[in-house]
Amino acid sequence: MLLPLLAFLALPFVPAYAQDIQYDSAHNVTPIIGTWASGSKAVQTGPGFANPANLSFTYPPVTGQSFSFSGDGFYEIARYRFTGNGSAPQCLTGVVNWVHGQYALNGNGSITMTPFGDGYQQIQAPCLAVSNWIEPYNDTELYQSWQIFQDPIDGYKLHMFAFDRSPVSPLFQVSATPQMLPTQPLRNVSQPSAAPAADFALLAASGAPLQVHRWGAAGVAAVGALLGGALLVFA
Repeated sequence: MLLPLLAFLALPFVPAYAQDIQYDSAHNVTPIIGTWASGSKAVQTGPGFANPANLSFTYPPVTGQSFSFSGDGFYEIARYRFTGNGSAPQCLTGVVNWVHGQYALNGNGSITMTPFGDGYQQIQAPCLAVSNWIEPYNDTELYQSWQIFQDPIDGYKLHMFAFDRSPVSPLFQVSATPQMLPTQPLRNVSQPSAAPAADFALLAASGAPLQVHRWGAAGVAAVGALLGGALLVFA
């Protein structure tokens, strides 16, 4: 999945001053600084979602995603999603994801987000032999474009499009002040691509049970019927 992004980043830089985006009030009715959340806004960044010190999460009541941006170039992302299988509705796969780092608003209107290297995610797949595990998540993310509008009911609304132009669920401003964990690496990670594995190995060796979030039979059946084999990404 990273190959298209890596290919994009490998392209030589070609100045295109006439095409540079003007980050003015016509492009954004308010600055991107603050915390943004999708849907019911139940998923939000900050200390109420992830605890990197012990690689745990506080599960929100519903799925969603949240982005926070500071004025000095830091970001944080919180995501909770699950996938359904129409032929086996009991086999939901849940993913909870947290990452933070530094972002750049590029002249062509894109956003580049580069992680510190201490991000992680928990995956629960009850129909697999290994049904619950935690793994590093430290992908550099590129969003092809973004813009902020004024919604007459919900207020400021942030639209972002991924590197492949697929839309992110609309995000609504929760706070003009970013709700974020400290903007620095929060675990001892010396090599972002490999070192986090040591933390996960220590967690497993400690004998401490992994946090498990269970869906009831009624909830599984209802969500399975709703999904019909499709991917339910975010609320």
